[in-house]
Amino acid sequence: MKFNHFHDCHMVTQSPWPFFLSVAITNLILNLFMSMHTNFLNIKMLFALINFFFIIFLWSRDIVRESTGQGCHTLKVQKLIKFGMALFILSEVMFFFSFFWAFFDYALNPSLEIGCMWPPKGVVPLNPMHVPLLNSLILVSSGLTITSAHMFLMNSNKSKAMMWTSLTVILGIYFTILQILEYKTTPFSFTDSAYGSIFFLTTGFHGFHVIIGTILILVSLVRMYMNHFSSKRHLNFEMACWYWHFVDFVWLFLYISIYWWGY
Repeated sequence: MKFNHFHDCHMVTQSPWPFFLSVAITNLILNLFMSMHTNFLNIKMLFALINFFFIIFLWSRDIVRESTGQGCHTLKVQKLIKFGMALFILSEVMFFFSFFWAFFDYALNPSLEIGCMWPPKGVVPLNPMHVPLLNSLILVSSGLTITSAHMFLMNSNKSKAMMWTSLTVILGIYFTILQILEYKTTPFSFTDSAYGSIFFLTTGFHGFHVIIGTILILVSLVRMYMNHFSSKRHLNFEMACWYWHFVDFVWLFLYISIYWWGY
């Protein structure tokens, strides 16, 4: 089948990016664990992040060439990509489910070591009506803007689609900046009992997903400008929309459970 080109499947060629990406992820995780005992934004952590995103960029560049330049992504391949994206989002749901499970396990059955209370004794939680509420409004608004952009793209209105997509990118960057500023003013740290660990792990990984989603939408915006999309064929943008709505959903549950209910 590899040498038979008269089929609707895409037989990918040998690529070094899966191996390099696995090494980059391992390096990123190791630096993440080491940075928990020092300054988070140290030079090694920044280098690991840059290396991670650079490899993703190179791999994505090859995928764009295969789909747009070589026409390898047939209708069947697109359906399989959508199915794979759905499975990936499902795995991400289970990933965050483990964090929420840990949170509610500690919150509903606090141990003696943390004073038999939640939040633990001595830990002052963040006010959910301040920056967390603003971040919630930002993400909900970004969900509306990306949906509007998708509708305009399907109606072949490129200018308005680009405008609403650009607004979504701005909102995503704004959310990330506010999250960083919130971390700098948080009255507790990662090592302040189970509450601090779960809080920073859950919100931190969600913030990382927001950064990934913002990059995906930004790439879609660039490809939209380069006329890679049409009203019927815009798989990259559609997958970015799926991912962004998933990020929205996780944040709403995170805000209600950790910020509001845990206050």
